[in-house]
Amino acid sequence: MRQSSFFAAALFICGLLAGCASYPRHYDEGYTQRGLASWYGPDFDGRRTADGETFNMRELTAAHRHIPFGSIVRVTNLQNGASVDVRINDRGPYSDDDRIIDVSSAAADILQMKRAGTVPVEIELLHVGPQ
Repeated sequence: MRQSSFFAAALFICGLLAGCASYPRHYDEGYTQRGLASWYGPDFDGRRTADGETFNMRELTAAHRHIPFGSIVRVTNLQNGASVDVRINDRGPYSDDDRIIDVSSAAADILQMKRAGTVPVEIELLHVGPQ
């Protein structure tokens, strides 16, 4: 019994370490990432974001899984070249595909992505928030 508990604990720790290795622990200006962007708006407008503020779909904000809150990220739609600078104030996206960022409704308008729902993007970290 004791040996199986040790084995389970070792597997758990290895899983944690592997998860931590999949993204930087410290972000620097100039960091880039490519993947899919999606957007969110009316269903979340007025709700609390992960950083504690009230979500306003008319502001230029976004959700990213790991980039520090308060960071400014440039999101570029790789299909049409449109770009927008957003402030990270939430966590997500929570999907199993290649989505790396959820942008607010206002940012989605600028990126011209609302009809498609998801688009390929590149994000560039312009200013790092408190880490």
